[in-house]
Amino acid sequence: MNTRYAVITFPGSNGEHDALKAVELGLQQPVEPVWYKETSLDRFDALLLPGGFSYGDYLRPGAIAQFAPIMSAVEEFASAGGPVLGICNGFQILTEARLLPGALLRNQALEFRCRWLHVRTENNQTAWTSSLDMGEVLYLPIAHGDGRYFAEPELVQELQDNNQIVFRYCSPTGEPDGSANPNGSVNEIAGISNRAGNVVGLMPHPERAYDALIGGADGLRILSAVLAAGASKLGMS
Repeated sequence: MNTRYAVITFPGSNGEHDALKAVELGLQQPVEPVWYKETSLDRFDALLLPGGFSYGDYLRPGAIAQFAPIMSAVEEFASAGGPVLGICNGFQILTEARLLPGALLRNQALEFRCRWLHVRTENNQTAWTSSLDMGEVLYLPIAHGDGRYFAEPELVQELQDNNQIVFRYCSPTGEPDGSANPNGSVNEIAGISNRAGNVVGLMPHPERAYDALIGGADGLRILSAVLAAGASKLGMS
């Protein structure tokens, strides 16, 4: 059975083409771009919110995109248990829409970061990490200026207690430390989930790591998890 992916595209998105190709070529699954003015996602099984600069990052990243017409359908899809993955700007949009807790702030060094790095799997019970092993290290690229995950200490503890921290920046051998953190994120957090585990946001770009010819294929380990889970919407048809 095929899993039908949607790539939600906003004015200013620039990662949608990478996401489309990663699903089409890397996963060989049906995928469609969905423009921000659409209002229904009924025909899809999994949603990707790609990277870029939605609405030019005006005000702050994701601040305007959260009000786009498609977001009501995204919220409905997520509430029904459908798997949603926010990548970079998509992660920022999900926090602004309160589908994920916390916020993404300017990088601590106030510089744009663009390179490949390592992240460690902290939770393999989400819709997007069920094919990973606990502690598994992935090699993925980043490209962001506002990637510093921030949450108050109480919220960080809550995320820890509820197993919502999904990825942490780490060394190649899996050791989380400050030197591996590219943006100053609290507790080296690179990705989180909602409590249900069907909505995940991360700053690294799995869709830009779907083939060894472009630097690595570890991104497929994330994008393909919903296939292993059985074509999903986590119980929706």
